[in-house]
Amino acid sequence: MARPRKQTYTLKMYLDKIKDGDICNNADVQRNFVWNNEQINELIVTVLTDDYIPPIILGEEDDSQLHIADGGCRSAALKKFRYGNYKITSTIEDSVILYKRKSKDANGKIIWEDAEFDIKNKTYEKLPDELKKKFDEYQIETVIHGNCDRHKISKYIKRYNNNVPMNTNQKAFTYLYDFAGYVREISNRRFFVDFSDYTETEKIKGQVERLIVETVMCTNYLKDWKKQTKAICKYLNQRAVKEDFGKLADYLRRLENIITDDIKDIFNGKDSFLFLTLFDRFAGLGIEDRRFAEFLAEFKHNLRTERKSTSGLLFDEIDRDKGTKDKAVIMAKLDMLEKLLLEYVEGDKKEVKSTGAETFIAGNLGMDIDELREDMDFYNESLDNLTVSTIKDGSRLLNKENRLSLLTMMVYSYKEDQDLDKWLAEYAQNNNTYYTDQKKNFLHMKSDFERFLADKKRRSA
Repeated sequence: MARPRKQTYTLKMYLDKIKDGDICNNADVQRNFVWNNEQINELIVTVLTDDYIPPIILGEEDDSQLHIADGGCRSAALKKFRYGNYKITSTIEDSVILYKRKSKDANGKIIWEDAEFDIKNKTYEKLPDELKKKFDEYQIETVIHGNCDRHKISKYIKRYNNNVPMNTNQKAFTYLYDFAGYVREISNRRFFVDFSDYTETEKIKGQVERLIVETVMCTNYLKDWKKQTKAICKYLNQRAVKEDFGKLADYLRRLENIITDDIKDIFNGKDSFLFLTLFDRFAGLGIEDRRFAEFLAEFKHNLRTERKSTSGLLFDEIDRDKGTKDKAVIMAKLDMLEKLLLEYVEGDKKEVKSTGAETFIAGNLGMDIDELREDMDFYNESLDNLTVSTIKDGSRLLNKENRLSLLTMMVYSYKEDQDLDKWLAEYAQNNNTYYTDQKKNFLHMKSDFERFLADKKRRSA
């Protein structure tokens, strides 16, 4: 049997052969066109940016009739754009195409200038001539199997289409490229092998990666919660810091030491990110980790069936009228869980001894306490002046229980030689709930301030 041969066409020549029937895209066993607009858009961008498209596999009958065995959807998508008046949708990413535009100088000599064109909401006919030419002249590779009949063509269609496409979770993960390595490291922890209820199928389908990004989002950026995993990944890729993922890795390490077989099913595909976020809130209470595991056992066997929410709903009923990933549902469930947790540990937890402001600040900022103490009047006065000028009356950030963490931020700003004014005004406006644990409150503000500075630096670059 002769080896398959390679044949390269210009894209217009290839599409014309399909239009004229020389290449057939409707073999008896070929599936119908199943691509969505996003896939079509990305393929068109691939052509216009001269990136790589895998070869089209063809089967050739003895009379020279060609049939597409693999690449039918690619072919149909390109034909829709070239000849079917397909309009690129407004949701396309990377819609601005760079190209060389031909013009003439004052002497009539042809020159080529750098240009760009936004293909959003454009058909082929709306492209500039240079991009039309680039599309038409794109080199499309084919591999042709000769001496085929219907049986062989069907066999090739089955062989080349025997694959598993990326699912929604897996595609979403590609938008988190700056932090994908951290997510992979976390997903390999023992927690997901021995201390959770994820099946092997769920792991293969990207459910663990989805949990990780949802937890990082819920723990650190709940006010900006996104329902879709893709939107979360895009948001985190722009706003997250590596410490967000390091904190989660540390939480999983601690949970590996306390989770028992009877409660590990709580950490499942539906609710894991809620209970990991709850552990983040628990971590600031200064209580032994084992008490969290004991709470989970009590919740599973008793508290889960008690009507504790303000609406009188059970925990598992809160999402009955909305999706489980709606922001309102998540906040209601977390509010219920936190109240149950605080009630559970309140009666028998050990009181954490309060320390003076100087001790707290020095410990969190790594400063000499004696030097700090000498300047405390100055820091307090600076904070009073700052809050009067930046925070509106009625903001919960001004509550006396938040004074210590705000004062620590004030000292931190002088230590780092950074102004707090613009950041504090935005933070007070965008946040209305704060941690009772002042160390946790400070760390949250510090993390948000560092992101603010990073965004400022990017904008000015």
